[in-house]
Amino acid sequence: MPDWSEIPLDLLVSIGRCLNLIEDYLNFGSVCKSWHSVATKNNFNNDLCRAPWLMLAEEEDNEVRKFFSLYNGMILNKRIPKASRKRCLESMGWLITVGEEGEISLLHPFSGVQIELPHQNTTVDYLNHEIDPRTCFIGKAILSASPSHTSDYLLMVIDGNQRFLSFWRPGDIRWTRVKCEGIKYCSFTDMIFFNDQIYSVDYSGCLLVCDVADVVGPELTKCHILAQIPTEPQDMPEHVYILESLGSLFVIARYGVQLRLVQDDCDRVPLTIIPIIQIIQEEEEIREDMVCEDITYGTTNFRVFQVDLAAVKMTETRELGDAAFFLGANASLSVQASRCPGIKPNHIYFTEDFYETYLSYEEGGGLDMGVFNLADGSIQPHYNGVSLSRFCPPTWVTPTPY
Repeated sequence: MPDWSEIPLDLLVSIGRCLNLIEDYLNFGSVCKSWHSVATKNNFNNDLCRAPWLMLAEEEDNEVRKFFSLYNGMILNKRIPKASRKRCLESMGWLITVGEEGEISLLHPFSGVQIELPHQNTTVDYLNHEIDPRTCFIGKAILSASPSHTSDYLLMVIDGNQRFLSFWRPGDIRWTRVKCEGIKYCSFTDMIFFNDQIYSVDYSGCLLVCDVADVVGPELTKCHILAQIPTEPQDMPEHVYILESLGSLFVIARYGVQLRLVQDDCDRVPLTIIPIIQIIQEEEEIREDMVCEDITYGTTNFRVFQVDLAAVKMTETRELGDAAFFLGANASLSVQASRCPGIKPNHIYFTEDFYETYLSYEEGGGLDMGVFNLADGSIQPHYNGVSLSRFCPPTWVTPTPY
C-alpha cells in the first residue's frame, strides 16, 4: 500500500485547489498531518459556496460533534473537546463557546484554534444582570471580520438578559458596554455589521442603528430607531432576526417559539416538561392548576420584511429570489441557493435558539427545527433522530478553513 503521507506538498496543494466542495476540502485535511498542513485558507478555492452545516447537539459524555451537510447528507465526525458541555453560538465559521462557570472563548471547530476571551463577570454591572452564565447572559454574538483573516475585528454580543450590547477587541482584558444615547429600553434579539454601522432589532420589531466608530469611541453612542415591523398588537413577533442578502437588509419575525396552550393533540410535543409553574402570558395568565400536558411550543410562521434605508421603512415580502436564509444561534445568514447544491431558494432553514422555552423541558432543545417555505407557509420539520441538549441544541456552522 502506498504511504499517502509521503506525497510532495506542492502536489497536495495542487490537489486541494482542484476541490469544488468545502465538504471535500475538510475531509482532505483530515487524512493525515501532512495533508492537514496544506488545508489552509491560502490553498482554498474561495469561490466555493459555503452553505452552513448543521452541528448536531453533543451526545452525553462524548467530545465528538457531528456536522451534517445539506448537500449530500454527509456526516463529518469531529472531536472538539474544547466545546464539551458548553453552549455554542456561531459567527463566520467560529464558535463562541460559553462554559458552565461563565468562561468564554472563540473556537474554530475544524482547526481547534482557540482565542480566550474575558470572563462574563468583567462586563459592567454584571452581578445585577447575572442569570444562568451559560445559557442566558449572552444571547447572540457576531464578528465584524473573521479572526482567520485579520486581527482587526470586533466581537459584539447581546448580553444582560437581552438588554445591552457589549464588545471585545483583541487585546482587551474586559468587555466594553455600549452606552446608547437616545434609547431608554430595548430587549435586543439580533444584530449585524453593515456598511460601517451596527443594525440591531428588538422583540417589538424595532430596527435600530448606530455607527461602529461611535461604539468604539469614548463618548456616548448615538442610537436611534429607523423603523418598526408593521404589525398589530395581537400579532407581535416572538423572536426577530436581521441579516444581509445581496446588498439589502432583511428583518425576519418568527412565531410560535414561546410556550403556549395546546390547541389539539397534533400540537403536543414528545418532551417532558419540568413540573414548575410556567411564567408565560397568553390572553390571560395560565392557571397554577394547569397540567403540564396542556403546554406546547414550536415555530408556526415566519414573516420577512425588506428594509428600504433610503425611504426608512420595512416592506413585507414572500419572495427571496435565489436566496435562502439560515436562522438560529448562528449569526443570521443568507446564501445563494443556485451556488449551493441541496439548498432550496426562497426557504428559511431554522434551528431552535429560544432558550427560555427549551430549558423548560428535561430533554432540552433541538426539537423546533426545520425548513420553512416562504411561498406557501409550509414547514418541513427536521428533528427526527436528532439528539437534544439542555445547553447546546443543533446550531448552523459555516465551514471555513483556518
